[in-house]
Amino acid sequence: MKNRFSLLLTALLLCFTLQLNAQNKNAKPFVIPELREWVGATGEFTITEATKVVYSKSQPEAANVAQQFIFDYKKMTGTELQVVAGKAGKGDIQITIKNNKKLGNEGYKVTIANNVKIEATTARGAFWATRTLLQIAEQNAGKLPKGNIVDYPDYEMRSFMLDCGRKFIPISFLHEYVDFMAYYKMNTFHIHLNDNAFKQYFGHDWAKTPSGFRLESDFFPGLASRDGYYTKEEFIELQKHAEKVGVEIIPEFDVPAHSLAFVHYRPELGSKEYGLDHLDLFNPATYTFVDSLFMEYLGGEEPVFRGPRFHVGTDEYSNRDTAVVEKFRYFTDHCIREAEKYGKQACVWGALTHAKGNTPVKVDNVLMYEWYNGYADPTEMMKLGYDVISIPDGYTYIVPAAGYYYDYLNCNFLYDSWTPAQIGNQKFEEKHPQIKGGSFAVWNDHAGNGISCKDIHYRVYPAMQTMAVKMWTGAKPTVPFAEFNQARLALSDAPGVNIAGRFSGEKRTILEAANVAANTNLAAKTGVKEIGFDYSVSFDIEYNCEQNGTALFESRDAVFYLADPAQGKLGFSRDGYLNTFNFRFYPGEKAQVTICGNEKETKLYVNGKLIETLDKQTIYHNEGGKDKMYYVRTLVFPLEKTGNFNSNVTNLKVTNYGK
Repeated sequence: MKNRFSLLLTALLLCFTLQLNAQNKNAKPFVIPELREWVGATGEFTITEATKVVYSKSQPEAANVAQQFIFDYKKMTGTELQVVAGKAGKGDIQITIKNNKKLGNEGYKVTIANNVKIEATTARGAFWATRTLLQIAEQNAGKLPKGNIVDYPDYEMRSFMLDCGRKFIPISFLHEYVDFMAYYKMNTFHIHLNDNAFKQYFGHDWAKTPSGFRLESDFFPGLASRDGYYTKEEFIELQKHAEKVGVEIIPEFDVPAHSLAFVHYRPELGSKEYGLDHLDLFNPATYTFVDSLFMEYLGGEEPVFRGPRFHVGTDEYSNRDTAVVEKFRYFTDHCIREAEKYGKQACVWGALTHAKGNTPVKVDNVLMYEWYNGYADPTEMMKLGYDVISIPDGYTYIVPAAGYYYDYLNCNFLYDSWTPAQIGNQKFEEKHPQIKGGSFAVWNDHAGNGISCKDIHYRVYPAMQTMAVKMWTGAKPTVPFAEFNQARLALSDAPGVNIAGRFSGEKRTILEAANVAANTNLAAKTGVKEIGFDYSVSFDIEYNCEQNGTALFESRDAVFYLADPAQGKLGFSRDGYLNTFNFRFYPGEKAQVTICGNEKETKLYVNGKLIETLDKQTIYHNEGGKDKMYYVRTLVFPLEKTGNFNSNVTNLKVTNYGK
């Protein structure tokens, strides 16, 4: 009887211990995209200065991943880790490239115990594993919960498209976006390199309508846009950077529509019947020009476009008559084969339902972007044999401040209800073999509308995080959207990257200074280069006479003026736009000044009185008010350095309101 009681007591104690241990197992860490599989253990691993990142001497690709990891970890924390060849000891991180069919090309395993072991089939998979570790470390001061991770994506192409044709996007911003995308395991950056505005906003005059081609050209001197372009060397370096961090860049030349930049350069190429933003498909010179353009960037032993894919455009051409439809189909096929001549997989915008006809268009190894089912019915296109990218305009198009499509994507809906299997009103099986992935896009349709790169980023940041989940983890994330939407704010754009000067958390003072001297590198002292939405910047001033164009604060991307270049008023410039408040100081005037900014407006207060709110303006382009544009006047406030001013500036205070 006594033995039976002892056995029962032992069994109860064992059950209690197992239950207690189960309760103490680490919960799945929050990562974007959500981890596929997690088995928690107890305790945590802490990355310290003594932690070594270890790789096998026989795996140089693992060494490259290790070097990138320590580079990013230092940017994130200031701590410099050591990379060594050999075998990991306690407290180290081991990276191993090892074939595992379950993981596929981009999957990985991580075991977090007394050391951390990363295993992946490819270097890209191992690199994604380091993004997971960095995200966990960012949220937990370098501490990693012990446990086992198995992770792999549902879709092989997880893409974002940025329209640089209508709005010039600086190369520095594109580099930051490469790191931003890589941090969230988004592996395809589609860069739209030419386009044009809509003529109704420019007096219905094609000659006055802005257009952009964003690359320098040796074949066609003067084709590159005067308001901004990339040198060939700059674009090559961007692609090399992307290759290091697992991101493929797909460049796009959009022809034969959206092509006003080419017609501005060569007027004889424009269609007189369908509009000068259409190339004339019946003019042999059009084909000569496009072929030469492709040759310049795709040809040669070391082409400007380095990646395996090239997007040839081919969307939204008129289908008014049969002859032009057949010619459009011929032109599309021609462009596909020209791209393939240089060893590239051709990508096209879906248009073959809109341009239904008899002229054959190559199908095999062509990737079609399904953006609107009325232009290319996805069921029909997949029956023909096309592989597709799901980028349905009604779900995934951002057109900043345009009043149509989305200003901000409906992330709640997308998170709960969308995957790349949903193309417009058609739903396909998840991971359909012909749906190679998904994408979302920013179209800068309204050229001249005041939108800045920072404004774009405020729209893209939540969308990138949401779409990363939906293209990697797929249909059923386990974290509810409300929880995800709060937790995501703790993650930066990427290690060392803060594109929009975002400071998460509660209201707090970012910077205070009793005296502000001219010509001072503030960022060297504070580490703060700019402050993003929502914020207030206040200071006291005794104004001495300043020349027009005198800056008070500057950064790489913006200037705040004590006396703007045109009228000597308080104001600011960014992205080539000058915005001024209706206020200038008297000589010798003393005042207390506050500037408040959010994603909708910028306000100026002087001595506590609201002077002016620079919010979204409505600009009408004809008497009836039919053609209107919204003009945005926001400011991510520059704080990198001070300008060459004469005035006395004191009691500077910069406050973040936690958005």
